Amino acid sequence: MTRETVPPALGRGAPRKKRKDGLAALGFLSPAIVTFLVFVLAPTAGVLYLSFYDWNLLSDGTFVGLDNFDRLVHDDRLLHVYGSTAYMALVILAVNVVFGLLLAVLLETRMPRWVRGFFRLSFLFPFVVSASAVALIWRFLLNKDLGLVNYVIGLAGLDRIDWLGSSAWAPVSVIVVNSWKTIGFSILVYIAGLQAIPAVLKEAAIVDGANAWTRFWRITFPMLSPTIFFLVVINTINSFQIFAEPRVLTQGGPGDASRTIVEYLYDRAFGDFDLGYASAIGITFMLVLIVLTAIQFRLSRKWTFYD
Repeated sequence: MTRETVPPALGRGAPRKKRKDGLAALGFLSPAIVTFLVFVLAPTAGVLYLSFYDWNLLSDGTFVGLDNFDRLVHDDRLLHVYGSTAYMALVILAVNVVFGLLLAVLLETRMPRWVRGFFRLSFLFPFVVSASAVALIWRFLLNKDLGLVNYVIGLAGLDRIDWLGSSAWAPVSVIVVNSWKTIGFSILVYIAGLQAIPAVLKEAAIVDGANAWTRFWRITFPMLSPTIFFLVVINTINSFQIFAEPRVLTQGGPGDASRTIVEYLYDRAFGDFDLGYASAIGITFMLVLIVLTAIQFRLSRKWTFYD
């Protein structure tokens, strides 16, 4: 139908219908928009504002300009905390992405339905439990003298390990507890991605004589690459923001061996009542996460396939 043959009534009704559709879409999106404005954008603007002030929650704030950001550059302890955070976060990321994929593939192999359901529930259950509760339970399990883990190690004839009091083992404890809690989410997402792969592709590969390893690298991995990319981004952000596990398990110690950026920020804000400096840390930490995410999106073009 050409423009000249469009009925007048239809021509007048189309803009009205688009307007109604736009208002309906805005109505459906309004809860998310309001939530974003109130709980994300407004607090971020407030933190940015506070980063230019010296404020202790009790007295009136004093404008100090960029002094708080200048303190960041000369804070050697902050650099050390960034290092410990990066170490724990990258290991947690690797465990969730790699080990989570392995477990998801194993759960999708042929086994009785009730066995598959049992293992899925077992891996997912820690994810829905409070992080503080999980860390508190593991604090008892990893106790040097009375913990179950060291009891089992002792039965094997090995020396007990000071999981929570050693600068070498405290970060490992945080990694184990956080990975145990969060890996269920990665497994669940991987299973959804595996089930979305057309079975006809695998069947055709089997007919062509491809073994399991070849089918995984030629079919499963390329088709699963968007799911892997999603989990890499989500787990990177989440692992860099861990707080409850080191706080409950080790209080960031010994020293700063297991302290994270979020915990350091919390201590500066509510331990030292230095909200201006804590806000500056929060702003720079947000920028670090944005840069990491942007790099991941850039690199994903080389290995992520959406066809």
